Amino acid sequence: MGEAIQEPIAHSCIICGQSKEQGIMIISEFICEECEHEMVQTDVLDAKYPFFIHQMKQIFYRKNA
Repeated sequence: MGEAIQEPIAHSCIICGQSKEQGIMIISEFICEECEHEMVQTDVLDAKYPFFIHQMKQIFYRKNA
């Protein structure tokens, strides 16, 4: 019998909102490789830093809780 070929699964990134296949899962949320890379390179004084923090909070605060 032949093995089933798995199609890559696209997930919606909680940072940029785009559907991507490559990235990391934290708890039940997905962060694409591009956003992960940008976040770890961003200085805390950068204007984007608070945005990343706000988006990451979605991982820990459940909706409708």
